[in-house]
Amino acid sequence: MIVIQNVSTSSPVRIRRQWMKRIEWGVLLGLMVLIYASHAPLITLSKIDGEVPFNPSSCVVMIEFAKLLISLVTLVLTGGTSTLHAPPSIAVVAPYAVPAVLYALNNNLVVLMQAYMDPSSFQVLSNLKIASTALLYSVCLGKRLRTAQWLALGLLMGAGVCHSYSNLDLGDSERTDTEEGLRLHITAWGLFLVLLYCCVSGMAAVYTERVLKSQKLPLSLQNLYLYVFGVAINGLSSSSSVASEKSFLEGYSGVVWAIIAGQAANGLLMSVVLKHGSGITRLFVISCSMLVNALLSWAILGLQLTPFFLLPVSMIGLAAYLYYT
Repeated sequence: MIVIQNVSTSSPVRIRRQWMKRIEWGVLLGLMVLIYASHAPLITLSKIDGEVPFNPSSCVVMIEFAKLLISLVTLVLTGGTSTLHAPPSIAVVAPYAVPAVLYALNNNLVVLMQAYMDPSSFQVLSNLKIASTALLYSVCLGKRLRTAQWLALGLLMGAGVCHSYSNLDLGDSERTDTEEGLRLHITAWGLFLVLLYCCVSGMAAVYTERVLKSQKLPLSLQNLYLYVFGVAINGLSSSSSVASEKSFLEGYSGVVWAIIAGQAANGLLMSVVLKHGSGITRLFVISCSMLVNALLSWAILGLQLTPFFLLPVSMIGLAAYLYYT
């Protein structure tokens, strides 16, 4: 009788806690989707005469610095500084340099690939990072995925390809023959670079998840280590770049600062997902965000949606059902 009574009284509490956790995760993931989706429209709104008025590398540095500052403030406010009784050892801090190096490498690969393929081909082929992340997630983290989950990830990648293909501006064949810059093209070197980009992207996500989960440290402290290296490496890359003639803060407007704030918030929220969830959830967030991005572009920028848009929507919905049920 006592056991039954305890179960009956604690069961509603447990159920309520489960629902609260689901609601919290729903709000967090929904916020991430909105921030991801708003990134491209905000960049478009920031353009002056069709050109980005700010130095992109300086923007990356400012995003990393904002994440570092927020992590430091959070660490102080939550009393996490009590864990720093002594300076951390190199063995503890060094692993956090790897993600910064990988993400910096990917940023440079994106720029380098433009010389070997057109942006539309990159947009389609970059969806291969879903496959690379899933494979690395399974191999490096030892996570066994069910057949239905592999099928779900295949649908997720297919949805990305369909959505990217629907956005291609193929134009008139005669016009693209005369205008070399508009013609779809990709070289063997470009194909190698995009495959490398997808592998590095997947490795960065999987490695970051492994580091965050393997060390029993406050998340704010782990973020602090991550973004110290992020600021240092991206700052070095920005200072050594001679490609841009713009000064560090030149062209910054309210929209640019909104981009920085949004991307900083998204980076911090993503660390929560990797710490307490999984990198696969990150893939679903990114895939859902491209659909919301299309809706925002339709509402804000007046871009047209076609009936083909419903296909990736259906594929992502089916993928989520297969993976999480």
